[in-house]
Order: sequence, then C-alpha cells, then structure tokens
Amino acid sequence: MKQKRFILQETELPTAWYNIQADMPNKPMPPLHPGTKQPLGVDDLAHIFPRECCVQELDTEHDFVPIPEEVMDKYKAYRSTPLVRAYALEEALQTPAHIYFKNESVNPLGSHKVNSALPQCYYAKQEGMTNVTTETGAGQWGAALAYAASVFGLESAVYQVKISMQQKPYRSSIMRTFGAAVTGSPSMSTRAGKDIITRDPHHPGSLGTAISEAVELATTTPNCKYTLGSVLNHVALHQTIIGLEAEKQMAMAGEYPDVVIACFGGGSNFGGIAFPFMRHNLKDGKKTEFIAAEPESCPKLTRGEFRYDFGDEAGYTPLLPMFTLGHSFKPANIHAGGLRYHGAGMIISQLIKDGLMHGVDIPQLESFEAGMLFARTEGIIPAPESSHAIAATIREAEKCKRTGEARVILFNLSGHGLIDMSAYDQYLNGDLMNHRVSDEDIRQTLKSVPE
Repeated sequence: MKQKRFILQETELPTAWYNIQADMPNKPMPPLHPGTKQPLGVDDLAHIFPRECCVQELDTEHDFVPIPEEVMDKYKAYRSTPLVRAYALEEALQTPAHIYFKNESVNPLGSHKVNSALPQCYYAKQEGMTNVTTETGAGQWGAALAYAASVFGLESAVYQVKISMQQKPYRSSIMRTFGAAVTGSPSMSTRAGKDIITRDPHHPGSLGTAISEAVELATTTPNCKYTLGSVLNHVALHQTIIGLEAEKQMAMAGEYPDVVIACFGGGSNFGGIAFPFMRHNLKDGKKTEFIAAEPESCPKLTRGEFRYDFGDEAGYTPLLPMFTLGHSFKPANIHAGGLRYHGAGMIISQLIKDGLMHGVDIPQLESFEAGMLFARTEGIIPAPESSHAIAATIREAEKCKRTGEARVILFNLSGHGLIDMSAYDQYLNGDLMNHRVSDEDIRQTLKSVPE
C-alpha cells in the first residue's frame, strides 16, 4: 500500500528556526529611518516590535536560532503537520509529476500564521508587555495573534481590512472569541485612519492601511508592542519550522523536491516552506526551483520595482528595500485578502534580485478553479490564498505532462477555506471576475514612493 501521509514524532521536531540571512551571498539591504535615511538598529526598531524580534530581524550571522522551550511546548500541541502525497490530484491531472503538500491547515485557527504569533507574543510577554496590536487581511493572522495573545495572557487589538471583514465576518468572530478587540480599517479611531478616510471616504482598506493604524496604536499605548504576520525577516524565520519539518518528511518519503511553491502576500509562508530547502541550493549545489504565486491583481514580484518604500500606507514604518507597487497602491477586492499587499519582504526581494527564485501571477478565476479541483480530489477546501499555490502547482504538473518528466513538486497548503465559503459561493454562482492592474495604475502609485 502506498503511504500518503508522513508525520514526525515529537522527539523529531526541529528545535531551532533557520535564518537564511546567514547564508545569503548578498545580504538584504538594511531598513532605513524615513527622515535621516540612516540604517536602523535594534534600539530603533524596539519601540515598535518586541526587542528579541528586532535582534532576529537584523541577525545575519547565526544560521540557526534556538526555539524557546515555552514556544516549543505550544508547538507540540499541533506539530508536526502532515506532509501529504497528492495521489488523487496527480491522477486527475494525468501527470507524471509527484506532488506533495505540507498541510498547515491543521494548525490551530486553520493556517500557518500561528507559527509566528506564538513566539512574538512570548517575546512581548517576556519583555513585560501587557498588550499587543496588529493588522490582518483575510483574518488568518489576526485570529492566530488573538489566540497566541490569550495563551500568554496578553490583551490584543486587531485592525482588519474593511473589505475582508465584510467578506469574512466569522474570522472577526473568532478573534473576539479569544478576547481581541477588532476594528475595521480604515477607521476613525486613529489619526492615520481618519486621514485615509478623508482622502477616500469609500476606501475598502488594505494591509497597508491596517498596518498604519496598528503601528499608531502600538506607539501611543503604554506597555504595547506591534506584531506582524508577514513581510519582516523575523516572521519568515519563525515560519521555517514548516520547511525544516518538510525536509525530514521528504526524506521519509524517499524524495527531494525539484520545485517548491507557495502563495505570496508578504512572504511568510513562502519563506517558511522554501528557505530550509533553499539553503541546500546555496550551500550544497542543489538545483531546486522556487516559485512564489501572487495574485494577478497585486503583482509586486513580477511588475513592481525594487526600491525603498514604506510598509504601510500612512508612512509610519521604516523604509524597507522591497519590490513594491507603491505604498498607496489600492488592491482590487479579491477574496485572497492575505495576498493584498503592495510590497515583498526584504529577504524575498533580495533573493528575487539575485535570481534565486521567481514569481508568477495567478488570475483570481484560475485560483478558484484550482481550489475546486484540489477540494474534489484531496478532500480539503483550501483558503483562496493557498489556491494560488495550487494553481501554480497545476501549471508545473501540466508542464511535466507535456514533457513526460516526473518532477517532484512540493507546495505549502497554508490554510483551509472553511471560513471562506462565501467566496466559493460567488465563484460557483459566476459572480467573480479577474482583476488585472494596468501599467498606468502601477506608474501612478509608484510616484508615492520616496526618492
């Protein structure tokens, strides 16, 4: 009988995260102070983020960072997540490719996001904080942060992108269940939100608007730190627990990936699955291909420009070296709310520059078609974000069908879509459409980027 699922025992779990910055041939350029344009250090960042996260953010020396025992104890409640051979999907595609997926949908709250929420809340608690705040798009990160805050006895406040809050009301209910205060963004509760609404009273919100409000709240509230679900280096670091497990599980399956794929918003789940395998390209001469699947409507990897830009719409964050569409870019109201972000993380941007990975654009309808096929073959309804990775996987599997090559494809199933069924209803009813952003729109929003 063919083995379908591969699971590690508790004693086999990785005990350290992998820091790809130590092995990169060209290190990411530093974040800059928006006023002085000087590189920022730990002390500069620590008024926003937990200090230990700031240390991890700028660490380019240590290739492995030990996972605190208190975090490992929480990880053991749900890790390892299964590595699964997608035999039924392979059969439906009639491809010679071997398709595997890492099933992060079985995590608490249904996505990979909790892997970083737990350590960020732990570090905030260790620093003596009583409150944490954050932004969220579709709500996976906000739900994970609310849960992690409750685990470590912290109060949490979440700014959720307004259009996503309307599309996915039950995610805000989950956050409130764990005690979080949830506000739709842009809102009238912060200076940043008021300014955005004044400029555009019907602004649907974006991750950039929600970040602005969350950062403002963190910096004006005593004993409060801002936490982030993607983009920054320390978030990707925490997520490498995914790929480190997958390495061991692929060895159990007797295979090694030729292609690693994940959906892409800011880079957390992509870095989580890809970086541990990428280190073997960097150090051991492996030739694995790495593909980040982004929405056609928010194409920073393929059509953005590399430059310093703000991570938020109001310009509260440090200037980050990133592939960006401009921090004022207003994404279309697609259902993959977690991918509606204008820029790519610093590590990812440098890896793109160095040709060590590449992005592909996925139209919304193609992503839902892929998600439907995956659901009907593998029995899991994927999140709209994850469906972008499935669509890119199907593209690669169809290439193998044409060439006859039995490549090994690994993708990250970053979350389930059981709270996204209104989106599937709209797809099934024929009410969804593709949203391709024009070159002129990108040129206009790039004008907002500081020189």
